[in-house]
Amino acid sequence: MVGNEKGGSGKSTVAMHLAVALLGDGFRVGTIDLDARQGTLTRFVDNRKAHGGRGVTLSVPQHTAVHRSKADDLRAAEAEDRAAFEAALASLQEHCDFVVIDTPGSDSYLSRLGHSHADVIVTPLNDSFIDLDILARVNGESMEIERPSHYSELLWEQKKQRALRDRRSIDWIVLRNRLSHLDARNKRQMGRILEKLSQRLGFRMAAGFSERVVFRELFLKGLTLLDVKDAGVEMTMSHVAARAELRTLLDALGLSRPEATAGQEGPASS
Repeated sequence: MVGNEKGGSGKSTVAMHLAVALLGDGFRVGTIDLDARQGTLTRFVDNRKAHGGRGVTLSVPQHTAVHRSKADDLRAAEAEDRAAFEAALASLQEHCDFVVIDTPGSDSYLSRLGHSHADVIVTPLNDSFIDLDILARVNGESMEIERPSHYSELLWEQKKQRALRDRRSIDWIVLRNRLSHLDARNKRQMGRILEKLSQRLGFRMAAGFSERVVFRELFLKGLTLLDVKDAGVEMTMSHVAARAELRTLLDALGLSRPEATAGQEGPASS
């Protein structure tokens, strides 16, 4: 599951690439869009289906969007949300090896449900102190951590709920997105604080994506960086650099595929 209570962190971009990476390894993949109102992941899947109908062979995940209940009564709305989510998840789990869930950039009952059912939670985080606030409150003078944020407390609670429900743990990974290529003081401070937080909150860190126009361009065709060669897209230096970032991310998640030869993808690995 890809989650963060702040919008614009790159959740949907990460979800798209994780789903396509797993499809490329020969797995049966399902996707759930819990941010159905925004619908970014849903539109990506629709774009991918449309592009695949133009003579390009593209694997497409089994997809479903779960819309929030419109019931006025809170308990009734939560019951409807739970029933809709659990039905979608159960249906995909019956036919898929992996399910990738995208969540809204805000707190909601549906989002908390997704967190509590996850085996792996990936939290993209833009490399700024504004976005770091989603994980912890940091003293601006001493640069010391004062306390965990609401979102960190939410994940801690969902970890406990998961352990009580089926005695399974949740692997939490924080991605540092939009890293500057310069060794700036802000970047170094962020690294030190995140290292302390990882020990305190129990997550591990991985490098995410830089800010690249290529991600937005590929979205309109329902493509990812894993598709560019087979889809006939002309490779640029931006594509090459972005693919290197993606390989680093997939390796951190244990989902990378070996390169058979220079410039060619190797056979799928499990």
